[in-house]
Amino acid sequence: MMIKTCKIHVLSMLLFFSTSLLFAQKQYNSYKGLVMAGYQGWFNSPDDGANRGWYHYKGKYGFNPGSTNVDFWPDVTEYVITYDSPFLTKEGKPAKLYSSYDYSSVNLHFKWMQHYGVDGVFMQRFVGEIANPSGLNQFNTVLNSAIKSANEFDRAICVMYDLSGIKDGDDKILMDDIAALEKKWNLKKREHAKTYLFHNGKPLIAVWGIGFNDGRKYNLKTAERIVNYLKQNGYSVLLGVPTYWREQRQDTESDPLLHALIKKSDIIMPWFVGRYNQVGFDQFKSLIQADMKWCKQHQVDYVPLCFPGFSWTNMTGSSKAFVPRDSGNFFWTQLQYNLTSGAEMLYIAMFDEVDEGTAIFKTLHQKDVPLNGTGTFVGIEDHLPNDHYLWLTGQASKYLKNKTAIPLHQPKRKRNDSK
Repeated sequence: MMIKTCKIHVLSMLLFFSTSLLFAQKQYNSYKGLVMAGYQGWFNSPDDGANRGWYHYKGKYGFNPGSTNVDFWPDVTEYVITYDSPFLTKEGKPAKLYSSYDYSSVNLHFKWMQHYGVDGVFMQRFVGEIANPSGLNQFNTVLNSAIKSANEFDRAICVMYDLSGIKDGDDKILMDDIAALEKKWNLKKREHAKTYLFHNGKPLIAVWGIGFNDGRKYNLKTAERIVNYLKQNGYSVLLGVPTYWREQRQDTESDPLLHALIKKSDIIMPWFVGRYNQVGFDQFKSLIQADMKWCKQHQVDYVPLCFPGFSWTNMTGSSKAFVPRDSGNFFWTQLQYNLTSGAEMLYIAMFDEVDEGTAIFKTLHQKDVPLNGTGTFVGIEDHLPNDHYLWLTGQASKYLKNKTAIPLHQPKRKRNDSK
């Protein structure tokens, strides 16, 4: 009797784990129904072991008051490992920062995603960076941490290649990298990355930077080789395209090949960061509607982009490139409109991007930002919890999944409401 009971118990446990694995795989078999964010993962400290210095924190003249790339300052209260920076708090103590190179930092971010209901992230891989040993080590380390953390916290994960800075012919770097990732992680079988995002029955690979007319050293033929390679090797493809991709004007190349590539892809995501503010968004509503209609006609899925605000004063020295957050109202306006208009998925720019001030993760309040010489930092509005943009993202995800009417104005948080 004892042996029979044990056998039943073991079989029950095996069934439980098998069911859990199948559930995780089914949950991320489509981007539809998900709210995903972009994840840069490129911030470093001189003492983190990556030998990249204050990478992406530093400015034109190093990393010190008056010279930095970032406009927002991460709140590192919950991080396991932090590093003293050359900046001082208003109390005269060293202001601390985190490194994306540390597993514990990435793990905390995925813990937040689960807690607030953010479905997952697109892990950025900058092709120009992975072409060198230092960059490849950085992004491989961060991806390793992310896959492990995504498995732990049951979050979706997807690779996104950013083509910025490459030249024609560098597409081979991307192709070789895809082959290496497939060999290591077996993405098509989810052998290790159990929550890897699939779409249309295949693992999804995103490629950002297709069709821009801003003088890039690669072209649509480069992009065509990439898309053909991915499709021929069993991947679904998401293309990150310019704002005016459909009309092929302003920021977009006027070449019929762009539309041909889009029709080959599975999903497109137009880039809207910095293109409008709270008032200007009204002018983009008809464009979004027309984009959605075109994609539906051509059987391509469309994912609209939403961003909480924008600021890169410290990076550029110009205060003109600034989109205020308006206490979350600007962010909610976009979320509400896109979901009401029939969006089946959302892309949030970005999870951790403090360079351009689009980060939704926890950053310091305005009253707590460090001193910056003659410059300034932008903080989360003092009257808001500093997790407010994570919370709003999670609220949008709830409305998308429940398919219930999303309120015109952002929902009110209850006291101590962290989710």
